[in-house]
Amino acid sequence: MTPAARRTAPPPLSAGATTLCTGETQLRTGATTLRTGETQLSAGATPPSTIAQLLQNGARALESRSDSPRLDAELLLGKILGLSRSGLIARGNDPVAAGHERAYVSLIEQRRRGVPIAYLTGTREFWSLALRVTPAVLVPRPETELLVELALQRLPEQQAGPSVDRARSILDLGTGSGAIALAIASERPGARVLGVDISPSALEVAIQNSRDLGLAHVDWRLGSWFAAVPGERFDVIVANPPYVAAADPALENLRAEPAIALCGGPTGLEALSAIAGAAAPHLHDEGWLILEHGSDQAPDVARLLERHGFTRVRSHLDFSGKPRVTLGTVHSPHQETT
Repeated sequence: MTPAARRTAPPPLSAGATTLCTGETQLRTGATTLRTGETQLSAGATPPSTIAQLLQNGARALESRSDSPRLDAELLLGKILGLSRSGLIARGNDPVAAGHERAYVSLIEQRRRGVPIAYLTGTREFWSLALRVTPAVLVPRPETELLVELALQRLPEQQAGPSVDRARSILDLGTGSGAIALAIASERPGARVLGVDISPSALEVAIQNSRDLGLAHVDWRLGSWFAAVPGERFDVIVANPPYVAAADPALENLRAEPAIALCGGPTGLEALSAIAGAAAPHLHDEGWLILEHGSDQAPDVARLLERHGFTRVRSHLDFSGKPRVTLGTVHSPHQETT
């Protein structure tokens, strides 16, 4: 080896060694080094890292980039090794193969760059359902479960009998991964549930989720809002449309998710207004429109519903105490005269 080569050669790595430098962002776990910018991976002749070491190193690397660094590290390593979180703890002293370690370091670095954990693992739990998630769909949020709860309250209880369920119909606009539609279908198996999305890629994810969950009776349509259901009416219409204003700084932290599912236009109210203005002819008498929105948009959404003839308008708080869902019912003489 020439003197120049000796000067540029990297120092040997020790087993379990961890280095993280902000700016250059170098993460070294065991025999693997990853450096963003130049993205350098090197494998040395050191003993393999253990599961416990990799979890510690990964959590430390995510401390400044995640609200749950340890959980993220466990989910990512569990994805690579095919182990549950409890399994990782029980086998903490087991060595990890170099190939698995490199894959894990790659996932940790993607998470550091802001990629949602659900995209990296490919799954997200919603309403106790394990859903496939890809960058084609918005990652389902826990607060959206409020939308499901409110819809179910306005549908017959399951013990009322399958015949009652079958008489009810639910439309989910902007279904994305199908989370809302599938959650409702899982609780009301006899009801007619239909999900609509303008994105073919998103609809593919929803269809696959319905198959995986054994809820293949859910109907899916491609189209923009009510254009996909001409002349059809429903007992409940639910929607979690894009409602973030175009200039909202929050979009910067959401850049990994599809903009079409997030940005509602200059004010953020554009999609909500379009749905509220066109919903009444698609609702049965005393049917309900239930809309998720931003925590500061409840008064505006309530006014939209009232302007378009909805009554019993009310906003509901999510689990963090923020107004998240507004709903209303409508009765129009031209809908049903019998």
